[in-house]
Amino acid sequence: MPAVGRAIDTGQTQNDYWKPMFDGFDFSKKWEESEKPDVVFLVYNDHATAFSLDFIPTFAIGVAEDYAVADEGFGPRPVPPVEGHADLAWHIAGSVIQQDFDLTVVNKMDLDHGLTVPLSLMFGQPERWPCKVIPFAVNVVQYPVPSGRRCYNLGKAIRKAIDSFDQDLNVQIWGTGGMSHQLQGPRAGLINQPWDQAFLNDIGDNVDRLVGIPPEEYIREAGSEGIELVMWLIMRGALDDQVTEVHRHYHVPASNTAIGHIILKNGK
Repeated sequence: MPAVGRAIDTGQTQNDYWKPMFDGFDFSKKWEESEKPDVVFLVYNDHATAFSLDFIPTFAIGVAEDYAVADEGFGPRPVPPVEGHADLAWHIAGSVIQQDFDLTVVNKMDLDHGLTVPLSLMFGQPERWPCKVIPFAVNVVQYPVPSGRRCYNLGKAIRKAIDSFDQDLNVQIWGTGGMSHQLQGPRAGLINQPWDQAFLNDIGDNVDRLVGIPPEEYIREAGSEGIELVMWLIMRGALDDQVTEVHRHYHVPASNTAIGHIILKNGK
């Protein structure tokens, strides 16, 4: 993901290496223009930016009015700051906590590439992001990590919270994270395309299989960083039981990561 952001920021998206990956988001950009979300609830993982290894919440929701773009050691990305939706974020926090999910409530944090790169992929590089964003950070860095089932059920609680909010808003739920990849050790560079494709096939109509995958299988089949896929299950839990697949894109490699992208819409 940092390499994807670098390619965007330095104008390399149409060179021979990157073009096939970025072309898969052309449809999505047009779709976003037509959908015009008011708020994106963006599930992502922090990379020791807002939270150091001294303190890593399992689930953290940002409730601020605005967020700065993080300096990850080479200056902030040249993208706009992120505008939050504090009223909705506080409502979600209150509702989800009352549904027995413990959230860390964050009043101030800088946002790294885990959140800003997905925004760039879907919205380009505008002077101002076209919608408000609620950051929702999930620990997929330091074990133990949350199970897929807990993430899926958390998504259902988030959906209930959003549905009970007293404003009529067009809210999208984004689940982010790379597909199969491993960044270190003797299996560095691992990509498992059949496993990834099966995940994409099942997240729409056979999500029960995915919900039951234990962390050990993610590590074995998708690499140590493939565990990021549990964040997609928060998105899926927030949708209807029946969904329609609007668009799908899969590409390898992007740097040393399998890139998967899918748009699901409520209802058949």
